[in-house]
Amino acid sequence: MTQLMKAAKSGTRDGLEKTRMAVMRKVSFLHRKDVLGDSEEEDMGLLEVSVTDIKPPAPELGPMPDGLSPQQVVRRHILGSIVQSEGSYVESLKRVLQDYRNPLMEMEPKVLSARKCQVVFFRVKEILHCHSMFQIALSSRVAEWDSTEKIGDLFVASFSKSMVLDVYSDYVNNFTNAMSIIKKACLTKPAFLEFLKRRQVCSPDRVTLYGLMVKPIQRFPQFILLLQDMLKNTPRGHPDRLSLQLALTELETLAEKLNEQKRLADQVAEIQQLTKSVSDRSSLNKLLTSGQRQLLLCETLTETVYGDRGQLIKSKERRVFLLNDMLVCANINFKGQLEISSLVPLGPKYVVKWNTALPQVQVVEVGQDGSSYDKDNVLIQHAGTKKASAAGQAQNKVYFGPPRLFQELQDLQKDLAVVEQITFLISTLHGTYQNLNMTVAQDWCLALQRLMRVKEEEIHSANKCRLRLLLPGKPDKSGRPISFMVVFITPNPLSKISWVNRLHLAKIGLRE
Repeated sequence: MTQLMKAAKSGTRDGLEKTRMAVMRKVSFLHRKDVLGDSEEEDMGLLEVSVTDIKPPAPELGPMPDGLSPQQVVRRHILGSIVQSEGSYVESLKRVLQDYRNPLMEMEPKVLSARKCQVVFFRVKEILHCHSMFQIALSSRVAEWDSTEKIGDLFVASFSKSMVLDVYSDYVNNFTNAMSIIKKACLTKPAFLEFLKRRQVCSPDRVTLYGLMVKPIQRFPQFILLLQDMLKNTPRGHPDRLSLQLALTELETLAEKLNEQKRLADQVAEIQQLTKSVSDRSSLNKLLTSGQRQLLLCETLTETVYGDRGQLIKSKERRVFLLNDMLVCANINFKGQLEISSLVPLGPKYVVKWNTALPQVQVVEVGQDGSSYDKDNVLIQHAGTKKASAAGQAQNKVYFGPPRLFQELQDLQKDLAVVEQITFLISTLHGTYQNLNMTVAQDWCLALQRLMRVKEEEIHSANKCRLRLLLPGKPDKSGRPISFMVVFITPNPLSKISWVNRLHLAKIGLRE
């Protein structure tokens, strides 16, 4: 404690370095086996970290010197933002332990078992330790900022270690599981739900446990934004510029690895959530739980259904799952208990609408339509037969898409042909008539051509986000198969491209 007080008062680099070494000696990693009250006992291999309660000196910038350049002033402000955000982050980690983990571990009777507490708060202590060390070093760097103006090398030294990646990777991989335990406890244990509500009400900022625990996932993107601002305001030749570039590279690589791990963890959670919505005895449940399925892409798309005159009949959001060998479409149900969803995201529940084997799914682009279906209007007919009669078409058409734009373009083309004929007839007139001459007729033609270009652009724009899939339907009474079309609107053009490419590659993978 004496070391820390001296270091805090002197602000010297040597004093802070001694403090950092003293804190590091306080850290010990102990393998522990959790003792369970039921038959699910297992060695979790969790690490218990003892972090000192000694508070490091808070980083604090001194008064701004005179004669600083505009860039130096901006860099000082950015440094202040780094100090403030890091202090807030460390306090949030401490709150997770002091306000939630410790009371839950000590509470009698238990509302959450010791084993589940360890799973929920896995690696929070280690992350707090990493950032406590960083905060001590940051205090030293802030104290000497006006003489050195260097910060990039500190980020490299603090966050390029493999230990940091390991600790954060474990936290990210466990996050979905931790939230699942919290959600289940909220639904089944009123005392636990009341505990979370009481803690949130008593907190100064009303941030929930989920709001605190999601911060480690957001931390490195925040660092990256701050260092990007710092680099923009660091001139060439500055001693900090190269270190900042290296620090950004290290942090972006780390964030990319963590994002990929989070994406994979989320995919596993999506499949688990989808499996829960399927009957245990169904064939789809057996396929999803076989362990041989990999989720390639999952996104919320809008299914649209239009009438024969282009009028919108309905549109509804669907959750579409592309697995390595099948495509699944599910309805989304967000209904849940409001008081629980305000504390932790419950997530949607799914009801499977249809699923089909991937080799039977066909992407249909505009211009590739066959004789059995025209544009977005799908003629339901027996596979392999010739085009149905007009009467059959009138009875069997099912519309999945907006034919209105195509119809309007065709009408404009027909009108242009008529106006061109009128123009030819006007050219044969012997007399001169007001508003009936070649100039007016040519203006009509140009106006129609402009309208056609606008309509073509509208069609092209609509197709950029329109994913049309031809799927096998239920056989008719005679047992012959029927195909139908579904049309999804993707969030953006890149999303559609991603779906088309992933579908194509997945089908190639099945063939190989």
